[in-house]
Parts: sequence; structure tokens; C-alpha cells
Amino acid sequence: MEPVRKHSQKRDAILSCLRGTTCHPTAEWVYQQLKPAIPDLSLGTVYRNLAMFKKTGEIRSVGIVDGMERFDANIAPHAHLICTCCDAVLDAHGIELPPEILHNAASATRARVSGYQILFYGICPNCLEPHQN
Repeated sequence: MEPVRKHSQKRDAILSCLRGTTCHPTAEWVYQQLKPAIPDLSLGTVYRNLAMFKKTGEIRSVGIVDGMERFDANIAPHAHLICTCCDAVLDAHGIELPPEILHNAASATRARVSGYQILFYGICPNCLEPHQN
């Protein structure tokens, strides 16, 4: 059984900030967004809370992009595209793996597969636009 977490203004603000964006932010981005409203917020507090939210399944890590971990508060299954030009992370909904792939992964590793993430790499629409003229 999970221990009961106490609510705090900072913890609630961090989670709310993540849930209020689709940009797949870094911890530093969250910190910069909240610091004006919460002057005593530390970057360490942001990192600790993000780690806790990942552990409890309230957010997920998209992965490391340009050396920084990116986060997503949308925990529903969906893929992502990482732009190799500007490092944007875009949601790619509606892409699913066939069930036999999960079975094959479990067989190949002799493990119980509980989930997966799909990451695509390419150039986002904003970066493509100058090249389409």
C-alpha cells in the first residue's frame, strides 16, 4: 500500500504546471514557470517531486532529449516524435503495437512486459515549414 502523501502548495503547483502544458517540459522549464509565483521554490524541490510523480505513475518520462529529461503528464498510452532539429517533443496519438510484439518481447527477455513507449525521430512541422517553400 502506498504511503499517504501530504499535499503542499509547491507539489500541487508542480503537478498542475505539468498537466497544463503539452510541451513535454524539463524540470528547469517547470522551475522557471513557477519561480515568479513561488519565490522560495528550489530546483531540487522540482526534481524531487518529479521523481515522486514518476514513481507514483502520475507523470512519465519521455526520455532524455539534448541531455535533459522531458516529462509528460498525459499518462494515457501514446507515442512521441522528437524533432532532431529543434528538440521539440510532439504527441503522436493513435499508434499502437500489435499484441504479438508485446508477446515476442516477453518471450525474448523471459520477462513480464507491463508497458512500452514508442519514440519517433524526425523533423517537426515548424522546422519543416521553411524547407517547404
